[in-house]
Amino acid sequence: MSLEGARRLAAALLGALLLAGLLPAGASAQQDVPGRFDFYVFSLSWSPSWCETQGAEADREPQCSRARPFAFVVHGLWPQYARGFPQYCVRPAPFVPNDLLRSMTEVMPSRGLVLHQWRKHGTCSGLGAQGYFDLVRRAKAKVAIPAEFQRLNTYRMVAPAEVEAAFRAANPGLAPDMISVDCDSRRLREVRICMSRDLAFTPCPEVDRRACRLDKVVMPPVRGG
Repeated sequence: MSLEGARRLAAALLGALLLAGLLPAGASAQQDVPGRFDFYVFSLSWSPSWCETQGAEADREPQCSRARPFAFVVHGLWPQYARGFPQYCVRPAPFVPNDLLRSMTEVMPSRGLVLHQWRKHGTCSGLGAQGYFDLVRRAKAKVAIPAEFQRLNTYRMVAPAEVEAAFRAANPGLAPDMISVDCDSRRLREVRICMSRDLAFTPCPEVDRRACRLDKVVMPPVRGG
């Protein structure tokens, strides 16, 4: 096969993957280079929603332990393009020392989540594991969780706009086009905040467009505790 023919085949395969939803819009294999991205999305997950989706399996998940009543937890810090995002930029991902893994469970609820975030997103940051997880901690320190969402003892119906407004009030400088609330068919799942590479709040039109469109969503209560 000629070089031009190989290029055409690669382009056709990439198009098929995009159509199949196996690659994000705007992404390509050539783009998934460590350190080559535009900004970060800092994602906070409402842990009780995730645990509720696990059903009977929830009691086996460290994140859902009733001994550690998680509310909003760090899901990840994700490098992003203006359109789309890189992922799994280094295969296999560099080793993460056990001491570092253990220390990150203070911030993220399980070793499995820490490792998954490093492999899928951290390897695209251009940083080593220590540098990336130090950055995750710095991002967490920059975002204040509104007092009314630090713990819930009963189910609560909320408007996504209400949750967004509470985060904006608690975080001066956070504008409407810098944050989005994510949901499934009925539950609030995440709050996503866009940050520049130096962790300043930054606009992110594509992320904002993918925000939850429901009028009301439920926030399940914190488990145990």
